[in-house]
Amino acid sequence: MIYLPPIMGLVLFICLLGITCKSPKENNNFPTIPFNYPTTEVDTITDQYFGKQLSDPYRWLEDDRSDKTADWVDRQNKLTFSYLDQIPFRNKLKERLTKLMNYEKMTSPVKEKNFYYFFKNNGLQNQDVYYRCRHLDSVPELLIDPNTFSEGGTSSISGMAVSKDEKYLAFQVSVAGSDWNKILVMDLEEKKLLPDTVHWVKFSIISWDRQGFYYSRYPQPNGSALSDKNEFHSVWHHKIGSPQESDKLIYEDKKNPLRNVFATVTEDQRFLCLSISESTSGNALLVKDLLKPNSDWIWIVKTLGEDFNVIGSHDDHLFVHTNSNAPFWQLLAININQTAQNHWKIIIPESSDVLNEVGVMNHKLVANYMRNASSLVRIFDLSGAFQHELKLPEIGTVDGFSGKKDQVEAMYGFSSFKRPYSIYKVNLDNYESSAHFIPKTLHNPEDYITEQHWFQSKDGSRIPMFLTFKKGLQKNGETPSLLYGYGGFNVPITPWFNPLRIALIEQGGIFAVANIRGGGEFGKKWHLAGTKERKQNVFDDFIAAADFLVKENYTTREKLAIEGRSNGGLLIGACITQKPDICKVAFPGVGVLDMLRYHKFTIGWAWASDYGTSDSKEEFDYLLKYSPLHNCKESQYPATLITTADHDDRVVPAHSFKFAAALQKAQKGSNPVMIRIDVSAGHGGGKPTSKRIDEASDLLSFMFYQMNITPKL
Repeated sequence: MIYLPPIMGLVLFICLLGITCKSPKENNNFPTIPFNYPTTEVDTITDQYFGKQLSDPYRWLEDDRSDKTADWVDRQNKLTFSYLDQIPFRNKLKERLTKLMNYEKMTSPVKEKNFYYFFKNNGLQNQDVYYRCRHLDSVPELLIDPNTFSEGGTSSISGMAVSKDEKYLAFQVSVAGSDWNKILVMDLEEKKLLPDTVHWVKFSIISWDRQGFYYSRYPQPNGSALSDKNEFHSVWHHKIGSPQESDKLIYEDKKNPLRNVFATVTEDQRFLCLSISESTSGNALLVKDLLKPNSDWIWIVKTLGEDFNVIGSHDDHLFVHTNSNAPFWQLLAININQTAQNHWKIIIPESSDVLNEVGVMNHKLVANYMRNASSLVRIFDLSGAFQHELKLPEIGTVDGFSGKKDQVEAMYGFSSFKRPYSIYKVNLDNYESSAHFIPKTLHNPEDYITEQHWFQSKDGSRIPMFLTFKKGLQKNGETPSLLYGYGGFNVPITPWFNPLRIALIEQGGIFAVANIRGGGEFGKKWHLAGTKERKQNVFDDFIAAADFLVKENYTTREKLAIEGRSNGGLLIGACITQKPDICKVAFPGVGVLDMLRYHKFTIGWAWASDYGTSDSKEEFDYLLKYSPLHNCKESQYPATLITTADHDDRVVPAHSFKFAAALQKAQKGSNPVMIRIDVSAGHGGGKPTSKRIDEASDLLSFMFYQMNITPKL
């Protein structure tokens, strides 16, 4: 599944902390860094698609275990890093980015029975460290430091759950950014790891009952663990103190290998809920009453077209967050004894704002909405009667809301494009909020501003875009600007803080985020408007966003960079192959770039609900029209730095390998086309701080150099 799963301003005088920069209008006339593309072997492989013959000359790069592919990767990396090494300000820029990243961070504490649990980072630790404390103001007690798992911090914690009695902690460990995990178990009283270890876990939740925990896994792969197709997901139960071989199979579907299944137990430990899906949206739902021994499964929903998420229970009712008959989502109560649809009761009805998520806390419903792609929090009683609306600091994003059904106090996190992730606690009796943790950063958030603008896409649709910059920006048409987009899988791109963007702001830049169709910013219809045969809307929206920045005199094509990751990498690849003059610099990151074969690797088949597949003639026809790999024609392309990683087993690096080879061959201009292949890293989750800084330094220095901008550091 693609998840994904991430201010800028014009500085014409003294910048933050005395840093100055040259005016963006100044042309430094940087010397051209010489380079020669490594030779890439061309194969003669062809495929037949509905009577159409297509060559696939770089198919051999799909073999992630071959020496020939490894040699190609080595030669491409040598070219890229030898080029980056010659950018004179790259090391100084890295020093600045390191300082900007060096501030204390923590996640919103989650209260269990007696303790609060949270992650914390002192600033530059490669991985966040897991702690607990009995009281919010007490000294935290270290539980797990993943920085000790591997050299360079390349192993990370990707999920965890504390047992209801607080005796055990089960946690998932990912190595080198892979989606494959193993589950380890800690005795919380002794602070020691138990022998219990569960392997071949992927796309899983850990959910405890009174004897152990439920988890999801695939069979052990027979070929390459990093690229083989993932099939036959299943749910198991692990009993503490027993080997994995003794785990009990809870659910599998031998007739439908391309289905994923996830298990959760409700907070009261009464109901075991299974969510079954074939894609990144839509799921069936079945439930078992754990209080009734040997009870049968109860099917709540058997179809896979709409989303049904159980968020809690009350007496015999399940609270279900759904977009069924509600494109902007609603909350239902479903009686476990009367599950027919005509008995479903609407608790929080659909409104003009997207109901993003709901939690049951203090016997109330805490509803986190999106309005124009930013957060709005409303609180209701269990019958759905409105109680209160939280006041938030500014346009931003609320997440990490945590609390229990019988706890008065709840915690939540808030961030924006200019404000780092901060933690607040709220009393759900009187609704008084207070700050628990406000990090101290080098920049002053009050010096920055975020504006939301609306522009018109090709078909007349109105699309919003956030612009963040330092106060006092003058629209002179020369501001270095970075435009970011995603546009897929119902994923909303809401305001978030990234300290690595601050370096761009300090140099007089704008950070822009276009909330294009395909995402979840405006509900199900907005998402569907950017899927399958409508996917071109996504690219048209983003191209229109770039046009808006130029037309409104914020920047020029020569001072514009575009960036996207994963599905957003597809976005960037499609935009530069459709409109090569869209920008000066392009960053397609870990992108889906071969649209005819994406579904043949790992979990790629699950993306067919957004893309379609080349197995269907109708879908093949529109996929071929925009597939970046298949539309690399001779042209003058932007300076392009493609990024991927050797352990990306979600969007396999072969996408980026093949696209880089094709684009290098097609490039007729003088702009470099290069690929940066990270080692011991994956799709992005769990990437060590040091690697994040390295990558940001390389991308930003590449961008500045292509734009003839010298940062003053």
